Amino acid sequence: MTLRIGIDVGGTNTDAVVLDAADRVVAKAKRATTADVTGGLRAALDAVLTELARTGPVDTVGRVMLGTTHATNAILERRNLGRVAVVRLGAPATTSVPPLTDWPADLRAAVSAGEAILPGGHYVDGRPISPLDLDAVRRFLDGVTADAVAVSGVFSPADAEHERLVGELVEREYGLPVSLSHEIGSLGLLERENATVLNAALYGVASAVTRALVEALAERSLTARPYLAQNDGTLMTVEYAARLPVSTIGSGPANSLRGAAFLSGVKDAIVADVGGTSTDLGVLMGGFPRESAAAVEIGGVLTNFRMPDILAIAMGGGTRLRPGAIGPDSVGYRLAESALVFGGTVPTMTDAGVHAGRMPGAPREWHSALDEHAGAAEMLAGSLVIADEMVADAVDRMSLGRADRPLVAVGGGAFLLAGRIPGVSQVIRPEHAEVANAVGAAIALASGRVDTIVPAGAGRTRAIERAKEEAAAKAVLAGADPARVELVDVHEVPLSYLAEPAVRLHVKAAGPLSN
Repeated sequence: MTLRIGIDVGGTNTDAVVLDAADRVVAKAKRATTADVTGGLRAALDAVLTELARTGPVDTVGRVMLGTTHATNAILERRNLGRVAVVRLGAPATTSVPPLTDWPADLRAAVSAGEAILPGGHYVDGRPISPLDLDAVRRFLDGVTADAVAVSGVFSPADAEHERLVGELVEREYGLPVSLSHEIGSLGLLERENATVLNAALYGVASAVTRALVEALAERSLTARPYLAQNDGTLMTVEYAARLPVSTIGSGPANSLRGAAFLSGVKDAIVADVGGTSTDLGVLMGGFPRESAAAVEIGGVLTNFRMPDILAIAMGGGTRLRPGAIGPDSVGYRLAESALVFGGTVPTMTDAGVHAGRMPGAPREWHSALDEHAGAAEMLAGSLVIADEMVADAVDRMSLGRADRPLVAVGGGAFLLAGRIPGVSQVIRPEHAEVANAVGAAIALASGRVDTIVPAGAGRTRAIERAKEEAAAKAVLAGADPARVELVDVHEVPLSYLAEPAVRLHVKAAGPLSN
């Protein structure tokens, strides 16, 4: 029997779960996320291995899947980011808005080793804007000191030839890791360029995360193969993640959505993941997260790679309470020492939930601790009313007018949600809901996607087939079994105002992990 371990690092808790070959949960644990993140990961891993050792040997663990906040934290905190040389291929057509123009000053200062707009790139129909000048690329790179290079060409998702040529030059002559925009984002130049630069800045972070995970497994004599979770609810090998670390951003909410679908058996629903810091609401469509149609802001920078459509509200188990208001700040991973029920002095949403009787089986001593703060009873009750209104408003915004879908409540703070919520047909609380995010990581598939432009007339059929083959090949690179890869999404959007009819094509392929 091959066991799988799923681990998800959240802002308050790090969750771990072990699934057997029949997808049954055989061990689970929650441990406080540590300031360095990795400490909490190791503690959660040790906890499930200890529980597992009571029933049998742990050398049957075949895979370990990790959803992590390392990349997100690095961007938000402007910490451990690499210096990136930014090359845009598009001169003279794209010089009016230089690279990184809209970036926050502190993030730009931390990341940019220099930017250049050089000849190259293509029009949307594949015609070159100008000849590619590799000598100009060499002159620019000779004048900067960088840890990595980010290359973005105009309409490179339609024709990536120039990006690939520059990437080959950088690796061959400079020995630097290179991030190519056609592998990361879709058509919009500025947002795709931003995502590409962030990806290049995260190479060091990805290396550190991978090394920490591999070392943690080796220290525990586990020969399991490690994987990292992506922001679309699927997995990738650590080798693939080393090239595309920006794809791990948003993996936490995506894991929760996939875990909620698996645990509840519901494929179309609203999911509310209540953590210690926030409640993340998303929508399941066919068992996968509904993706955002808008540009996604990360650390003050707009990007356009695929992310789950998530609405986060500042209401979690550790949210601080004040008379007539809740949050937005949270005690975070200090919940177990700060909340009133644990003998602390900070009123939190956990206290409000216990006071209202929403946590079945809450220990008697927790209620006794609240009795010592009788003066806070009115504030605790009022805070729960405010929280219920926040959740109802968020559900209304995510449901888009549909009230026939259930809401699946997951996360360690799911007990805070009311039994009946306006705008949903019912509230489902599945078994193991508190570790749904780790379950989502453990059951995830590997995937690959292609976002490009193809002719609408002659050649359309062959171009679509090539895109399907490329998406399947990317899924295999991410770790999928070649014999079991399937197409899960093929979407065409007609494009207007072109000399020749064309469509924008999005293809996604996914499959179980290879043995």
